[in-house]
Amino acid sequence: MDGNNVNPTGGCPVMHGGNTTVNRPVTSWWPRSLNVDILHQHGARTNPMDADYDHREAVKGLDFEAVKADVHALMTDSQEWWPADWGHYGGFFIRLAWHAAGSYRLGDGRGGAGTGNIRFAPLNSWPDNASLDKARRLLWPVKKKYGNALSWADLIVLSGTIAYDSMGLETFGFGFGREDIWGPETDINWGNDSVLLAPTNERVTDIDNANSMYNPLAASHMGLIYVNPEGVNGTPDPAETAKYVRMTFLRMAMDDVETAALTVGGHTVGKCHGIAADIGVAPEGESVEAAGFGWSNPSFDGKANTAHTSGLEGAWTTNPTQWDNGYLELLLNHEWEVTKSRAGAFQWEPVNLPDELKVPDASDPSIKHNPIMTDADMAMKIDPIYREICERFYKDPAYLAETFSRAWFKLTHRDMGPKVNYIGPDVPAEDLIWQDPVPAGNTDYDVDAVKSKIADSGLSAAEMLNTAWDSARTFRGSDKRGGANGARIRLAPQKDWQGNEPARLEKVLGILGPIADASGASLADVIVLAGNVALEQAIKASGHNIEVPFAKGRGDATPEQTDGDSFSDLEPLADGFRNWQKETYAVRPEELLLDRAQLLGLTGAEMTVLVGGMRVLGTNYAGSKDGVFTDREGTLSTDFFVNLTDMAYSWHPTKEDGRYELRDRKTGQAKWTATSADLVFGSNSILRAYAEVYAQDDNAEKFVRDFVAAWTKVMNADRYDLLA
Repeated sequence: MDGNNVNPTGGCPVMHGGNTTVNRPVTSWWPRSLNVDILHQHGARTNPMDADYDHREAVKGLDFEAVKADVHALMTDSQEWWPADWGHYGGFFIRLAWHAAGSYRLGDGRGGAGTGNIRFAPLNSWPDNASLDKARRLLWPVKKKYGNALSWADLIVLSGTIAYDSMGLETFGFGFGREDIWGPETDINWGNDSVLLAPTNERVTDIDNANSMYNPLAASHMGLIYVNPEGVNGTPDPAETAKYVRMTFLRMAMDDVETAALTVGGHTVGKCHGIAADIGVAPEGESVEAAGFGWSNPSFDGKANTAHTSGLEGAWTTNPTQWDNGYLELLLNHEWEVTKSRAGAFQWEPVNLPDELKVPDASDPSIKHNPIMTDADMAMKIDPIYREICERFYKDPAYLAETFSRAWFKLTHRDMGPKVNYIGPDVPAEDLIWQDPVPAGNTDYDVDAVKSKIADSGLSAAEMLNTAWDSARTFRGSDKRGGANGARIRLAPQKDWQGNEPARLEKVLGILGPIADASGASLADVIVLAGNVALEQAIKASGHNIEVPFAKGRGDATPEQTDGDSFSDLEPLADGFRNWQKETYAVRPEELLLDRAQLLGLTGAEMTVLVGGMRVLGTNYAGSKDGVFTDREGTLSTDFFVNLTDMAYSWHPTKEDGRYELRDRKTGQAKWTATSADLVFGSNSILRAYAEVYAQDDNAEKFVRDFVAAWTKVMNADRYDLLA
């Protein structure tokens, strides 16, 4: 052996994995470095499917009835390696579907079941998801059989829906069409807690005020879907827990009735598992021989009654594999006291319950146990509002069944966006307000004639561009809400948002509205078309002749089709594309810009070209000149990038916090002003690489083409009808 090839220290000669401390991410060395990777996390390199694979078309070819039949059969096909409670997996799959969907939050639309993200860290290893790795593995034969057309995201939600159907509930419906991702969603802020299950007071400014929890977080602890089942910070107190239950579900767009229905219906079936044993590490921390499993359950002996999950132990109802009214009968009609499970967790059990109402053991039906309630269950009895709702449910089981089935459908479909994204025979015909319905728009009108009227309207280019942008920028790829379709920018609450400059908006809509009425086009179409008219004028001024694509057919939503309360969460608090912030925040302007770009589905290059183009077009909020590095404002030129990268200028902070000057190095005179959302494109190494492309002498036309493509992408981001 050649001694020169031997590592004398015994160290490994190859690069270690990206998640080890040997190969630390750049931001661990330089924390202020902007991590642009979140714009590219689900790109072509991570996707194993063929480049021409169309998931929506593949789904349409599924044998839906066969899939449902196989999932039905799986419910009672108990496996020795992880046996079903009472021989029925229904409660287990409901928990899987619920916890997949339950990570959704209204604040930024992130989380939820729509991408199959529960397969990846951190969700696959959250304490609240203990043993759900087994549920996913139980579904593998079905996934294997139906292949690409049946996504994990669809199958996980379907398993919970079929579970209810198999236990006697008439479910509201189901929509296929979710498409899987192929790696963790690193863009999601799950919180800055010091450890998993850290005390709630790390997430709130006032422990007694659940609403003081930092937005957009909803769960009370890192690692939980909702609230601590033992009580706030592990101390039983149903009245206090009720406050956190209400806050959590409100941040998921659920009202009190839906919250109570989900709690009651979710705990009508299944059970909690808890044994006094160390269940081992989560899947992401296990060794290779664990085969992707975690939570090893060392005391598990192949029986359902020795499996450990949450630490709480017991079922909620006498018949936990049947949809019935047993949960409310036990909760409302019996006295309950705090006890501890065999794993030492706080739970509630009934006082002197008759044997006939006790629960059969999950493995040995000759053994009976007390039912249990969590602190959140007891909140349904103690909180006066929840109590009143539950009393009505108890007296009217049909009302409970209908309310729950609708709430379950909302929970599991909330992040799929408009109904046009739903596929399959069980899609409900009813339009639901939380689906943000938009009527079909007219396409029988003369686009060129409308453009001519817009051009003669007297509106400035900036007024038209800003209105089109503000209408479209609300789009969130996270839950497929917002966007220009529907023209909701003319309705409350959007018409009054500070970031939409209400006075300017009212003026523009007052001019574009009559043009829409006279032409037969929707106002939504005319708003976007006005932006295109202004953009084409700016392109022509730059010496190029490139038409901006336009797809007519948007509709105008009505106030009755608009859930104003939930739309309030779409209000932009900052928009780096227009160089605006509502107020000063703890995070930097460039970080807020990155977040907005990610929600819009933009790449780093698309974000870069849009910012540079919008600056020279003069689209800044309130006409601000920050970042307008050009002497020919209104022309779609590369001047932003040329001057940003020109070494003739040096950059200097001003006395006004957060603003800068670009000064002539020779004279010391200020030539331009800027924010950090401008200068990051010259200071961050990745963004500067993009900026330098557009600053080159040979890329003026490429810049225009790329800007038009990125602009059109944003304008059409919510046009799912074009994909149908």
